[in-house]
Amino acid sequence: MPARPDDDALAWDSDDDPTLDVGSPVATGGSSLPEGFTAVGKDSETVGKDADTVGRTSETVTTASDAGAELHERQPLGNAALVTLGILGGFYLLFTIGWVIGGFRLQGRAQYLFADVMFQGSFWLAALAPALWFGSVFLLTRRSAVWVRIVWLVAGAILLVPWPFIMVGTVGQ
Repeated sequence: MPARPDDDALAWDSDDDPTLDVGSPVATGGSSLPEGFTAVGKDSETVGKDADTVGRTSETVTTASDAGAELHERQPLGNAALVTLGILGGFYLLFTIGWVIGGFRLQGRAQYLFADVMFQGSFWLAALAPALWFGSVFLLTRRSAVWVRIVWLVAGAILLVPWPFIMVGTVGQ
């Protein structure tokens, strides 16, 4: 660090502005804002109060509903959950590709059994099924535990195996 602030390469003319202080009001000993400024946002009620006053007011303000709300806050996913969701998402992408390839290979064989319109509708519905399942599991399990989401994704991966690709594709020939 340079000895003088003027030697700093990224110095600006307004660096001495008191509103640019990024320190926490509690950590800096209860410093207050300059004249004419109002604190807003998280922990704004603690600006200008000392640490003892802040501790007492936060204890009295906390109610049973606040404690229950803290339990339902979204927690970030752990590394194992993110890796598992990424692997399952890759499976679903491969399943979509498998349904498309398998459906195109079945198209010539299924023309004599079904009308072309019926085949095209069921083909695209089957091709979109893995993406629809993945999206609906994420939408419907937003407030559930991570293991519930993973169980539903694994169940969908078992149910949505692209059988036309396996039976008629490169494996079945």
